[in-house]
Amino acid sequence: MRPFAHFSPRTLDEAVTLLERYGNQANLIAGGTDLLGKLKDQILPQYPEALINLKQIPGLDSIDLDTANGVIRIGTLARLEDIARNRLIRDHLPALAQAAARTASPHLRAMGTLGGNLCQDIRCWYYRHADNRFPCLRKGGAKCYAIDGDNRYHSIFGGSVDEGCYAVHPSDTAPALVVLNTAVQTTQRTLPIEAFFGVGVQRTTVLRPDEIVTEIHIPMPTPPARNAFLKFALRKSIDFPIVNCAATLKLEQGMVAEARICLNAVYIIPYRPVAAAEALQGKTLTEGTIAQAADAAVAAAQPMSGNRYMVRIARTLVKRVLAAARDAA
Repeated sequence: MRPFAHFSPRTLDEAVTLLERYGNQANLIAGGTDLLGKLKDQILPQYPEALINLKQIPGLDSIDLDTANGVIRIGTLARLEDIARNRLIRDHLPALAQAAARTASPHLRAMGTLGGNLCQDIRCWYYRHADNRFPCLRKGGAKCYAIDGDNRYHSIFGGSVDEGCYAVHPSDTAPALVVLNTAVQTTQRTLPIEAFFGVGVQRTTVLRPDEIVTEIHIPMPTPPARNAFLKFALRKSIDFPIVNCAATLKLEQGMVAEARICLNAVYIIPYRPVAAAEALQGKTLTEGTIAQAADAAVAAAQPMSGNRYMVRIARTLVKRVLAAARDAA
């Protein structure tokens, strides 16, 4: 690793001041499970001049019920393992607990934070190759190497060489947070979760250079908590998802009044198959209606040369997660 300055501010104001001082030459660090690997492999064309450690700022790891506003507040530094085990989360937001429990390995869950998992960088092997061997589009280069190269784990819903690339968003917690209608609180603003993810070159979020995620706010679900998460990976531990999926359902008199479905690791940002949710509206959740929704979820798929198999996995996960959410109460 190359030399860099290291700061441990005690307040958010101090952290923001440091970000303003260093601009794009600084990186935030908490668990470090994503960033340290990038620094060791020197995958980026520009090495940071400073790392700003958030772990000394008190109160950013809390998990609380705000009864006055009817929301569950989770601090950006809440560890994934703590989220997976928390009784409040397990009882009311099982999709998030399940997603946190399936992220990476036990050791990484004990270090990794919710904010880090939400803001993590892409995993494309061209982008991640050591010593910046492939100067791809996200690094200011001229092309996405996956288009004509090895694209086994890339987007099945298209991409944009002008505005992004074909690398997928890798987070496990993101689809759960999307279906739970989460709001992201930063040092500057509050964003609905679906406005948080960026599709432009060299970014996965819309965060500004001097902006820090502080909390996420999740509305307390109306009982019963019909939400669920499932993940397909080659190994149950460590691996990033090939496809993951979350869903939440609101039933009235046995029929679907509202459905939210989100697939991830299939597109450059978490992907909501709105047509699948609409296919369920006003219907009972039978095997037939669930299958129709799963078909609608992948109807717009545009697989690349090496990842057609992901379409079948996505369809199957939508079916299974809807059945799991239906039976969650």
